[in-house]
Amino acid sequence: MTSNNLAKCCTIGTLHEGEAKGVIQDIENISTYITHPPTPSQTAILLLTDVIGHRFLNAQLIADQFAAAGYLVVMPDLFSGDSVPLNRPEGFQIMEWAQGHQPPHTDPIIETVLQHIRTSLGCAKVGGVGYCFGGKYVARFLRPGTALDAGFTAHPTMMTREELKEVRGPLSIAAAQHDPIFSAEKRRESEEILGAGDLPWQISVYSDVEHGFAVRGDPKVQRARFAKEQAFKQAVAWFDEYLRE
Repeated sequence: MTSNNLAKCCTIGTLHEGEAKGVIQDIENISTYITHPPTPSQTAILLLTDVIGHRFLNAQLIADQFAAAGYLVVMPDLFSGDSVPLNRPEGFQIMEWAQGHQPPHTDPIIETVLQHIRTSLGCAKVGGVGYCFGGKYVARFLRPGTALDAGFTAHPTMMTREELKEVRGPLSIAAAQHDPIFSAEKRRESEEILGAGDLPWQISVYSDVEHGFAVRGDPKVQRARFAKEQAFKQAVAWFDEYLRE
């Protein structure tokens, strides 16, 4: 694998402050957070969350930031109501939970929502953003045709070599210096795989932060806040380059 399995670090972090601006609505019975840019756009971002899910305020605030940057943002419930609460008590076995959330469960959700974005919402270009759990699925759906046109992921989990090898679109990755899941060894492996192709790619490493920093980092810690903000800017710059006409 180019990133290891889910672990406790995928469930812990700091709840951020703010008020979400989007709405929750159903897409083919899939609960989805949707937030619109200031002016209508035919360029969308499909935001694939970490295990805390689409109702997590931190994720909604990030979605709103992408919308403010000019993108229609669609963030579905990847877990059919079975997301993991932030800072789950000791004893929770996340890999047992993950058995009910494998590609056969998750792929159809993403396929349905992508189809809706392309047809009902009329979006010509779609970028994928994946945090932690969601990063694996950015790689899986970064394909030609009706899938994603460009991708960004921060601290991905459970991404296989085969999935990364099959990527067929521009991919940007934000990594933490201290991350047992997307470790230095896994980063180097990912560089080798992406470097063997001819597609645009990027891996940026942020110092003195841990797995989950781009969503669940403590904004009161200066380096954590800076890294989170820079990872977001990295994503926006990537999509501005590879999604905009």
